[in-house]
Amino acid sequence: MVAQLMPQPHPILACAAQLQATIGDVRDLQPVYLSPAEKKTAVVELDKAAAMLAELKLRVVATAEDAACLALARDTGAWLASVTKADFPVSRAQTRLADALDRRWQRVAAGMADGAVSLPQAQVVVDALDALPDHLDPALVSDAEARMVGYCEEFRPSELRRLGRHLLEVVAPEIAEAELAKRLEDEEQHAREKTSLRSRLIGDGLARTTIVHPVLDRDRLLTYLEAFTSPRKHHDALSGEEDRIPYPRRLGQAFCALLEHLDPAQLPQHGGDATTVMVTIALDSLRAELGAGSIIGGEPLSATQVRRLACNANIIPVVLGGNGEILDLGRSRRLFSPAQRKAMRLRDQRCRAEGCTIPAAWTEAHHLKPWATGGNTDLDDGILHCNYHHHLAHDPTHTTERLPNGDYRYHRRT
Repeated sequence: MVAQLMPQPHPILACAAQLQATIGDVRDLQPVYLSPAEKKTAVVELDKAAAMLAELKLRVVATAEDAACLALARDTGAWLASVTKADFPVSRAQTRLADALDRRWQRVAAGMADGAVSLPQAQVVVDALDALPDHLDPALVSDAEARMVGYCEEFRPSELRRLGRHLLEVVAPEIAEAELAKRLEDEEQHAREKTSLRSRLIGDGLARTTIVHPVLDRDRLLTYLEAFTSPRKHHDALSGEEDRIPYPRRLGQAFCALLEHLDPAQLPQHGGDATTVMVTIALDSLRAELGAGSIIGGEPLSATQVRRLACNANIIPVVLGGNGEILDLGRSRRLFSPAQRKAMRLRDQRCRAEGCTIPAAWTEAHHLKPWATGGNTDLDDGILHCNYHHHLAHDPTHTTERLPNGDYRYHRRT
C-alpha cells in the first residue's frame, strides 16, 4: 500500500494559520495582571508585529492581479475590498501602496518587515517620495528614502507629512526653490479648476452653501470675516455679546453681514445697470408687525427683515400698493452718508446698546425712527449698533428702553 502524501500549505498560509492559532491561545487572557513595564513592552511589540503583518499582506496584494482577474473584479483594489469587506477607498489606497513598495520603495517595505515602519507611516513616506521630481538623481532619491525611513523611529505620521513637504530642501537644496515654485503653480492651477459653489435650501429658513476654493481666497475671506467677529475690545470691559456666541456661529453671522455691506456700485453690470437686489413688500405688510415680502427672484422674507434691510443694507425696497403698483422705489437718502457715519463714530464711540463694547469701527448705523415708517436719515435720528443689537432693534419680540446716558436697553416681550 502506497502512502498518499498530503500537500503542504505555502509557508505564508502556514504563517497566517499559526498567527491565528497563537493569538487564539491568548484571546481569553486579561492583561490586567501585567506590570506597567510589561504593558508598555506588549504594546510596542504588538505594534511591531502589526507592521510586519501589514507588510506581508501588502506583499501578497502586490501580486494579486491574477486573483482579481479570476474573480472578474475590475481591478485589484475592488477585489481586495470584496474579500476583506473593507471600504473601497481604503482598499484602493492599500493597493496603490502595495504596488509602490513592490515596484520602487523596497527600503520602506524592509522597514515595515522589520517592524520599524507602521502602515500609516509607510503611506505618508511613500506619498512624500512619490512627490519628488522625476528628474532627480537616483542617488538623491535613495538618500531621501533612507532619511524618511529613519524619521519613522521618532516621528508620527502627521509630523512625517510636514517633514515630507520639505524633503527636497534637505536632499537637493539647490533645486528646491524652483521645484517648490513649480509645484505651487500646479497646485494653484488645480485649485482654480476645482473651484465650485453649491447651494440648496434645507428648510426652516436655512440654506446650505458649500464652497471649494483656493487657499488664498480662504485666507482673504477669513480676514474679512474677522473684521466682524473679532472686534477690538476695551481693556476694562468684562464681557460683551461677542463672548457669548460660539465662534462658528459668529463666522456665519459675519458672512451675512459682509454680504449686506457689499457696495453694489462696485459689482459687475447686469444688463447695463448696476447690480441691485430689490425686495418687494406690500405697504400694509411693511407697516404691520407681521407681514411678508420677497427678494425678486428669491425666497420670502418677513416684514421685520425687510425693515432692517431697508435701514442698513444696500438693497432697494420696492413698496407696493393694493393693486401691485409701485408706491416707493427706495429713497435717495435712505442710507446714512459716509460723513454722517464718521460723525456718529466720533459721537457714540461704540455700539450704544447697554453694556456692549463693540467699537464704532465695527458697527452699523440704525434709524431710531425706522425708514419704513417714514424716518429720516438725519444725524439726530441715527445711532450706532453692532450687527447683533441691530437685529434686536428690528426684532418685534423685543422692546427698547432709552437710558439716561443715551444707551439703549433691550427686553424680551413677555
